[in-house]
Amino acid sequence: MEEWQEQLRNHVNTLEKLEQFINVTPEEREAIETTKTRWGTTPYFASLMDRNDPNCPIRKQVVPSLKERENRYGIPNYLVWKENRANEEKRPDTIARQYHDRIAFTVVNACANYCRHCFRKELVVDKSLSLKFDLEEGLRWIREHSEIRDVLVTGGDPLLLPDEQIEYIVRKLREIPHIQMIRFGSRLPIVLPHRITKGLLKVLGGYHKVPIWLNTQCNHAKEITERTAKAVYDLLTCGVNVGNQAVLLKGINDDKKSFQELHQKLLTIRIRPYYVFYCEPAPGIDHFRTPVEKGAELIRDTIRGHTTGLAQPMYVIATNIGKIPLMPDYYIIKKDEKEYTLRNYKGQITTLPNIPE
Repeated sequence: MEEWQEQLRNHVNTLEKLEQFINVTPEEREAIETTKTRWGTTPYFASLMDRNDPNCPIRKQVVPSLKERENRYGIPNYLVWKENRANEEKRPDTIARQYHDRIAFTVVNACANYCRHCFRKELVVDKSLSLKFDLEEGLRWIREHSEIRDVLVTGGDPLLLPDEQIEYIVRKLREIPHIQMIRFGSRLPIVLPHRITKGLLKVLGGYHKVPIWLNTQCNHAKEITERTAKAVYDLLTCGVNVGNQAVLLKGINDDKKSFQELHQKLLTIRIRPYYVFYCEPAPGIDHFRTPVEKGAELIRDTIRGHTTGLAQPMYVIATNIGKIPLMPDYYIIKKDEKEYTLRNYKGQITTLPNIPE
């Protein structure tokens, strides 16, 4: 048994196991004992939690909360709405679509860490939505739709599948003439970096005309360890680019210090910040949401001009009609027929000629 499989075999998903890592509060205990949803994480990720602080940013992503019972803003049947699963186009359960030329290929509903803020919680955490994971049906649909050039392999976490099954998915997608790019969405480089094994690197690596990209999810600098740094280096070395898709989470990364540290530290381990997602209106995660403007303000006040532009992600909200940028124009403060007036992060002013069409 490989180390990553041993981590999964010892999954921290009971109160007794959790108490080996943290001093559970009465509120956490009640939430755990009364929840009917999946929860749990790897021993590795659990070891990063603060034993005595219930506000630990990793702990809040792992341990169920009584606040999950509240649902003022969440949309019922959110995933059906978000992924256009009830529109007129007939698609297999494995295929989610918001764009003309790319799709999400949902291949599994299991995770190594059941994030409490998950937008796919109806499928992955609550299990109220049941999908048929028929890979052949999905591959056939992709093969029949020549407009699809880009496939995101997702879940759950697709890297939990055995190497042989991942190799099969990659090989079959690469056999389709119109596929130009394969992406994997996986949190395992963060919550289970042990999964980046020589066998997996052999499956994902090497030069190919249909490249593989991987986007992970890291929401706080505390999640970044030397083990993750090595896993990311190995992925890059074998030819897989790695980006980060953080979620803006109240009480976890919505303060200036945490937000800046996260994006600066990602670069130190060679992960390029890609997106910051506004926390989606899935049911039962109201307590993680900030005002919509918060993410743009944090980028303005802690990233743009304050550190390298490599650290700046795109701030978006994912919707049923695709991702919508949420960055207002903070920098053009005036425009007339002659010129633009621009302001930088220090409040300094300069001008730029207004060039007519």
